[in-house]
Amino acid sequence: MQADEKAVDGGLLPDANGKDPNQGGQTDGSKWQKPRLSRKSLMKCCLVKWIIASTTQQGPDSCDSDLELSMVRHQPEGLEQLQAQTQFTRKELQSLYRGFKNECPSGLVDEETFKTIYSQFFPQGDATTYAHFLFNAFDMDRNGSIRFEDFVIGLSVLLRGSVTEKLRWAFNLYDINKDGYITKEEMLAIMTSIYDMMGRYTLPSVRDDSPFEHVEKFFQKMDRNRDGVVTIDEFIETCQKDENIMASMQLFENVI
Repeated sequence: MQADEKAVDGGLLPDANGKDPNQGGQTDGSKWQKPRLSRKSLMKCCLVKWIIASTTQQGPDSCDSDLELSMVRHQPEGLEQLQAQTQFTRKELQSLYRGFKNECPSGLVDEETFKTIYSQFFPQGDATTYAHFLFNAFDMDRNGSIRFEDFVIGLSVLLRGSVTEKLRWAFNLYDINKDGYITKEEMLAIMTSIYDMMGRYTLPSVRDDSPFEHVEKFFQKMDRNRDGVVTIDEFIETCQKDENIMASMQLFENVI
């Protein structure tokens, strides 16, 4: 790979410092390995930090045997069912729900809450647009609110899902209009929102044309039949064969 190509990799996300995911990472001859998620890594997730902070402020309670079902507009599924649907432990689900309930007494989280969360964790940039896109990816019913079940199922995929599960979730994020295809315009919108949130305020600074170059590189690899769109099959197949992109999947936790 030429030096100028390395400046704009084919990865899906820049890291939290706006750097190329491949720098200081895998060598050309090494094989990408699925990262093991530690508790420390889990706590890097903005949404988890938000929930855990709320739980800490609330203090411990007596919810030891099951999820507490308070008088809320939406009551979640039972603990056993959620444990079967996610990779979280019973105690993790209890802790997540306590924080979720404290922050969202109605049992539902709206888009404005997402915008508030990301503006707090990325105060140096404008997180509004990215929070909008991320909320839509979690809002599978497209009804303007996210249930606790959808929230933790999405987190479980992002933080502890298989490679294919994470790639499907990433495709859903980039497929803004949910028509089953990713266009250059959609990819550019997502990438620009990420750079607006953190890339423009990093050291060294990121050039204004970096999102566009990133997307151009992405489509060269993804759009195999050159029809101007990327399908889910093209997306997954190309990602799984490209170590730069797979390495960048480890960085999801920096912007989730």
